Amino acid sequence: MDRRRRAGLLGGVSDSLTLKPIGFIRTGKHVKFQARHQPAEGEEECNVLELVPGMNFEQALQDVAGFDRVWLLWWFHRNETWRTRVMPPRGPAQRRGVFATRSPHRPNPLGMTPVRLLGVEGRTLLLGACDLVDGTPVFDVKPYVPAYDSFPEAKAGWIEEVDAAVNEPAGFAVVFSELAAEQAAWLRAEWRVDFTPRLTELLSRDPSPHRTRRIRKKTTGAMEIGCGAWRAEFAVDGTTVTVTSLETGYPLRFLTREGYEAVPDREAQVAFLARWEAGAGAGAPE
Repeated sequence: MDRRRRAGLLGGVSDSLTLKPIGFIRTGKHVKFQARHQPAEGEEECNVLELVPGMNFEQALQDVAGFDRVWLLWWFHRNETWRTRVMPPRGPAQRRGVFATRSPHRPNPLGMTPVRLLGVEGRTLLLGACDLVDGTPVFDVKPYVPAYDSFPEAKAGWIEEVDAAVNEPAGFAVVFSELAAEQAAWLRAEWRVDFTPRLTELLSRDPSPHRTRRIRKKTTGAMEIGCGAWRAEFAVDGTTVTVTSLETGYPLRFLTREGYEAVPDREAQVAFLARWEAGAGAGAPE
């Protein structure tokens, strides 16, 4: 498209725009695996959105406390590429047009989430369950107005079929071997690391290979699922999934290398490898 035509379609607006974050959210979720694809309303959370100083945002937040929910408009800051067709994490391994999904792999990686507002303190918002990872830049806060923002009778396309399947009872029972149970208990007790609820939820629905859910078959023949900074090996027998062992997401040579200090659960992974040396990971997770 030539420059004159592009300018006409944009109505004189430049084809590049500048956005600046108004704040950054603190959620304690340092990897994508910890952030659900939609907020988990049934879980109690308190996340903190602190707006940047020097912009008089304290006045901008006047009257916000009267709303039960607010919309957050934010940036998928860990994504650098986009795809025309993506594979949603829910449902079968089927690619769909990116504009028919909530995928982060978008031409402009903007996200929007309605969250429960728990309180306003100065230029800080206390928020309920959300699907943002720690440090996500936020561009705007808007009030959620049920009369305008809620359309419960609207059709949801292919998502309705997936939701119907999700609402069915889980098709697989997930059990942990003695070793896996011991490893999980040690991580909880020693490091307050526990990814087993989310792991169990995913495997109980569908343990088949799936790129977005990070489930794959290893060259050894064992099945593996990525769990943020961790991994789990499992086997499927009929409708029973047995988690055989937990593993680190990074091998020791990466965890002890300069420049990898910010790896999530780094110290826990080093300690894990010292205790269970055979659990060394083969590479870096997403």
